[in-house]
Amino acid sequence: MSKLVEVAIVGASGYSGEELIRLVLRHPNARLTVITSRQYEGRKLLDVFPQFSAFPVASELVFVKPDVHLIARHAKFAFMALPHGVSASMVPDLLLHGVRIADLSADFRLRDADVYKEFYGADHPCPQLLSKAVYGLPEIYREEIKTAELIACPGCYPTSILLPLIPLLKEKKINPTKIIVNSMSGVTGAGRKVELQYLFSECNESLRAYGFPKHRHLSEIEQELSKAAEQRVIIEFIPHLVPVNRGILTTICTDITDTFENKQNCNPGEVAVKSWQAFYANEPFIRVYQGNYLPDTKNVVGTNVIEFGCRFDPRTNKLIIVSAIDNIVKGAAGQAIQCFNIVNNFDERCGLV
Repeated sequence: MSKLVEVAIVGASGYSGEELIRLVLRHPNARLTVITSRQYEGRKLLDVFPQFSAFPVASELVFVKPDVHLIARHAKFAFMALPHGVSASMVPDLLLHGVRIADLSADFRLRDADVYKEFYGADHPCPQLLSKAVYGLPEIYREEIKTAELIACPGCYPTSILLPLIPLLKEKKINPTKIIVNSMSGVTGAGRKVELQYLFSECNESLRAYGFPKHRHLSEIEQELSKAAEQRVIIEFIPHLVPVNRGILTTICTDITDTFENKQNCNPGEVAVKSWQAFYANEPFIRVYQGNYLPDTKNVVGTNVIEFGCRFDPRTNKLIIVSAIDNIVKGAAGQAIQCFNIVNNFDERCGLV
């Protein structure tokens, strides 16, 4: 008989929480035992999310308020889908009770408590755990994730930026001091909340830039790019809100380096593609485009796939990289499930394909 892991979803009523419910319910090696929500405490899952009625166990599930002892009694693994600053209040006690954690908030992504305070405007509530957490980017930190007790799942924007850039920085193929990133995200990236700027009539038929020049995700993006480049990396990052429900399209402009050899005898875009193909060989959720194809969000929405490709502009000496992900799946819940699979020695595609 296959191993069955009891799972809790803490903060199960947001977009990422809802997606986690969907993925865990269909996962052959997971049993959903606890779902928490202060907003819906006492209500049945199917009263709030009737779309899950096809799953027999769903009729038994009731939202409860977050409680460490209840979670620890009924679950061996917890997905924390809470706002930043809230997750950290529960994580230490859950770890003491032996519960392994995938945290989808920003609470444990950074290694430096001072950087956390700079970007999030408050002292970190438990800085002693920052060195314990493993950054949950499976394609980069798979070995560390296998034994992790606390996994800090990356943000959606960082995932779309880091996966195409890390191999090229490690191989010194691009200039780490000249990286400009523009990302466009669907409205669900802001979370399930009622605020004026996210109402349909405010978002529909409109595009807007926001959160620059110092978006909070910059902190983890620069942390991971600096590690790959083995030097401090500072980038220009401009996020945009676009009137779609899901998906992120990211465009990255960067200078190539002399490691591309004689530019007259090779196409840097083709060299970049070969680097990606070698670095990510056999990765089930990475799709590298070559030739005339470029990423499109319609190809990844609803999946745990990230796709990327590039063009080289010889006039400006720029390598232009484009990536696409589903912000709720590969950018949040799906990536957390991928980490869960690694921790439990399941096939990484389990519950995601």
